[in-house]
Amino acid sequence: MSGFAGSFKLEIKVLDPRLAEWGLPKYHSELAAAVDIHACIDTPWTIHPQEAPVLVPSGFAMHIADPHIAALLIPRSGSAHKRGLVLGNSVGLIDADYTAQVFVSAWNRNPSGDPIVIQPGERIAQMFFVPVLRPHYEIVEEFSATSGRGSGGFGSTGTGI
Repeated sequence: MSGFAGSFKLEIKVLDPRLAEWGLPKYHSELAAAVDIHACIDTPWTIHPQEAPVLVPSGFAMHIADPHIAALLIPRSGSAHKRGLVLGNSVGLIDADYTAQVFVSAWNRNPSGDPIVIQPGERIAQMFFVPVLRPHYEIVEEFSATSGRGSGGFGSTGTGI
């Protein structure tokens, strides 16, 4: 999408003054797709393997205010791969009209072993913004065109390489 501006106004409300030191969500390189989210906690939190996910406060709220934009929270790839720290809900969706504090559902996916310790200010997740398509529904008796696949699903296109 060369030439796509890709920017919009995002209102951010700082709820935790420590973000002045740790940093607001920002891009860490010129071509980064996502911003990092800090754990705004007072003391280290320990998450044991396979325990219930915990909600980690981000220290900020935001208002996207555009029905054609949403934010997605995803794990940081290094933390997920090396430590097993993932999101308890796989991917977090933040709608354009949500204005309360952003929380990260953090989960230790490891089957056993050492717990994961989250430190105050640690970057624990990433957030990126995506376009949202909002269709206009048209109720039909039959589809206007057919496809080669039709109603085939769950492996109907083959399982090989």
